[in-house]
Amino acid sequence: MLTIQGLTVRLGGRTILDRATATIQPGSKVGLIGRNGAGKSTLMKAIIGELEPDDGAVEMPKRTKLGYIAQTAPAGTATPFETVLAADTERAALMAEAETCEDPDRLAAVYDRLIAIDAYTADARAARILIGLGFDEAMQAMPLDSFSGGWKMRVALAALLFPAPDLLLLDEPSNHLDLEATLWLESFLQSYAGTIMVISHERDLLNNVVDTILHLQGGKIALYAGGYDAFERQRAERAAQIAAARAAQDAQRKKLADYVARNSARASTAKQAQSRAKMLAKMQPVTAMLEDPTLSFGFPDPDELRPPLITLDLAATGYSAEKPILRRLNLRIDPDDRIAMLGRNGNGKTTLARLLAGQLAASEGGMTASGKLKIGYFTQYQVEELPGDSTPLELMVRAMPGKAPAAVRAQLGRFGFSGPRAEARTATLSGGERARLALALVTRDAPHLLILDEPTNHLDVDAREALVQALNDYAGAVILISHDRHMVELTADRLVLVDGGTAQDYAGSMEDYIDFVLGRNQPKGDGAKGAGGEKSKGGPKGNAKSREEMKALQKAVSETESAVGKAEARLAAIDAALAGSGKAAADLAGLSMADLGRKRREAADQLAAAEAAWIAAGEALEAFMN
Repeated sequence: MLTIQGLTVRLGGRTILDRATATIQPGSKVGLIGRNGAGKSTLMKAIIGELEPDDGAVEMPKRTKLGYIAQTAPAGTATPFETVLAADTERAALMAEAETCEDPDRLAAVYDRLIAIDAYTADARAARILIGLGFDEAMQAMPLDSFSGGWKMRVALAALLFPAPDLLLLDEPSNHLDLEATLWLESFLQSYAGTIMVISHERDLLNNVVDTILHLQGGKIALYAGGYDAFERQRAERAAQIAAARAAQDAQRKKLADYVARNSARASTAKQAQSRAKMLAKMQPVTAMLEDPTLSFGFPDPDELRPPLITLDLAATGYSAEKPILRRLNLRIDPDDRIAMLGRNGNGKTTLARLLAGQLAASEGGMTASGKLKIGYFTQYQVEELPGDSTPLELMVRAMPGKAPAAVRAQLGRFGFSGPRAEARTATLSGGERARLALALVTRDAPHLLILDEPTNHLDVDAREALVQALNDYAGAVILISHDRHMVELTADRLVLVDGGTAQDYAGSMEDYIDFVLGRNQPKGDGAKGAGGEKSKGGPKGNAKSREEMKALQKAVSETESAVGKAEARLAAIDAALAGSGKAAADLAGLSMADLGRKRREAADQLAAAEAAWIAAGEALEAFMN
């Protein structure tokens, strides 16, 4: 059992954890969530003893084996395989002792312990973990210094998982993983025997792995049973209860204050008035649930361009004309496309993105782009390379020369940088704020095509939801590279698999692809089945009429999904008006409860109709693809 008792941590004069208290049962799989900067990593450091709390304590059984990934990537001439094996220090020590021990009794005890910890299957287990995280046999034998920082962090993750600690602490474990490795990690964690605490903003990972949510806000922690979706439902119910309690308390306050004002001067009622005044002074206000009003994404809509935006015809590209990474590329990008690129890291997704963005040239074949095409290309490097001594306003002024100050501030405002936040030094911004600033910079010219390479790494769950909404509202084309399945499923209506040295349309759904990666099933339809798979009938080489039919069906799915979103938003607005929380929409303000009830029934009917249309459109598209 892990007990967090009254934990208080102050850093730089600011209280990060304020008498935080929780009890984690053995074998629990806990998702530690909260907004960026809430103190999640601080709590983990306090648990492992890396940080001394100002007050309170963390208690756990003696000899609990802790596992926590280091922030520095491993380096040197050792191989990933050797590094992972060496991570089980008990096994390594026992194996060394078994070679030199001359005491028969001690030697027997050593062999018993080696059997107990399954030491003789260590090579197979280490290799299995490394394969799951994307290291083939050749990569497992390469020196660590030959890998990039992201791959070294995968080695660090493998070394953490291999010894199977009693308490496994993971801080954003999927940040350096592609979708395929993330799926493997989920499967591994689902069957993990020990206790897990994971900091993650991946909605799917939190739903598929954890059985408890530990929510950190305002220095306090609260436990919720279930995964992330269950947490959101409970949180919404709690918000409604708090809103109702605040309304009732406000009414009581008004009533008490009115009594005190009317009766304080009268001798016959002065004592009662004083009593009520004391009651009013002692009444503790119900604290509203905190929200971040600055959380914002808003992409400017581009001018219309005739399709296609980009056409690739048997194109090849790479970083050397003699050794192209991708060949036989036949793709067409249209103004209304919402494309997600699939495939393991290293297969060429970023290479293809750079070709489409104009950063790489086609060494063979042809690439045709509209003459007026503007492209916004986002990568993690842009977030990391923002100059820390500049402000968002200064950076945007330099990026938009000759533009009026109002236009510059309007672009910043679309991404939540208004007032003092526009003039804060970039070095003081959180990771999520820096990601929003980078997105504001790459979209300043209202691009027709937005290419996003892992845009969610620095974003918490709420920020990711805001980004999904902004992408769905955006009028341009989107190409997305992301291991966040929730974002891909809500944003993309076309999948492109980059594999086997080429890229082609994938006719199955995201669920089909996940089944394929996990070996549960083969994808539906005629889509790519991996390296060398056939092209989908909606691909550039397919029948033109079939492609137009598929585009029409995809558009119907997108439009009906948008209608569902609008209907849900309308229903939520009416519910808020009924609860008396927030500012009511203009057409709802002042309506009676009876009128609001009638409008709610109408909105519920509209939502049901929109959902039915969305399901029908999805079934029609699936039938066409099959």
